[in-house]
Amino acid sequence: MTSKEYKNHIAIVGATGTGKTALAQRLAAAVEDVELISVDAMAVYIGFDIGTAKPLGMERSRFKWHLLDLVEADREFSVAEFQEKFNESIAQIEVERKRAILVGGTGLYHRAIIDNLELPSRYPEIAKELEDKWSQPSGAEELYGLLVKLDSKAAEKILPNNMRRVVRALEVTLGSGRPFSSFGPGLTLYEPNNIQLFGLSMDRKDLSQRLSLRLDMQLETGFVEEVRKLYREKEISKTARQAIGYAEIFDYLEDKLTFDEAKEKILKRTRDYAKRQEAWFRRDPRVCWLKGSEEENFRVIYEYMTFSGHVGY
Repeated sequence: MTSKEYKNHIAIVGATGTGKTALAQRLAAAVEDVELISVDAMAVYIGFDIGTAKPLGMERSRFKWHLLDLVEADREFSVAEFQEKFNESIAQIEVERKRAILVGGTGLYHRAIIDNLELPSRYPEIAKELEDKWSQPSGAEELYGLLVKLDSKAAEKILPNNMRRVVRALEVTLGSGRPFSSFGPGLTLYEPNNIQLFGLSMDRKDLSQRLSLRLDMQLETGFVEEVRKLYREKEISKTARQAIGYAEIFDYLEDKLTFDEAKEKILKRTRDYAKRQEAWFRRDPRVCWLKGSEEENFRVIYEYMTFSGHVGY
């Protein structure tokens, strides 16, 4: 450690459409030695640009961005892989004695990297067998009973009718040979660290209108053409295909939805997603919520980055 003082890394979180990226870029322009890290599960896919509101053009070239365009859209990409890439990026930033601004709204990805969660692997073949079993008569009851037998601690926290969570717990338990509950406290523990979280909040009615205007702009600037190009040129992974906006436009291109139906569905999914994001980040007591104007929010974070204490590397 040299005599120079290094301030904390920060993360800007909150619902989609609240202005996280714009604020992060403004801070990066104003504060010396800052690099930006995207925390967006869909922005990792090459070609998923307009629909993910990915920084492009001058926005992209003006600042040093990490964790954008990591894989082709035909690949599955896991939280564990993202965690590994983040660790590489943050190590590089710290070696160069710089600071990071994490920006994005994928809550699980934020928790995985900020808290260095121990993430169990995926076992797709086992998961498929379990899902098939669940759909059979008495399958759900039998699988929950198996979970109670193999990992009663996990079963206590999962409702018997929650297929996704029961199957995931059994998938990990059977695939890894370890109880699902043995993978640490997970999402229920919020420990202090050297990344200060700032949350952007907005009146729900204002955000709803803002999301509608953003979708109009995305459609006007080539969103459908972007998806059509992806549709023609490559296979799309299951995860990528379910991305908000992309899934609906794929259905439009396959004549499963009209354009207006696709647009309406995109907007509804986006608004619902924004509510879930807000609820997710509200559970984290470490988030400092900012409710001021764009200028006021900038000033708060700028002063923190300029005058706060040391990073505990």
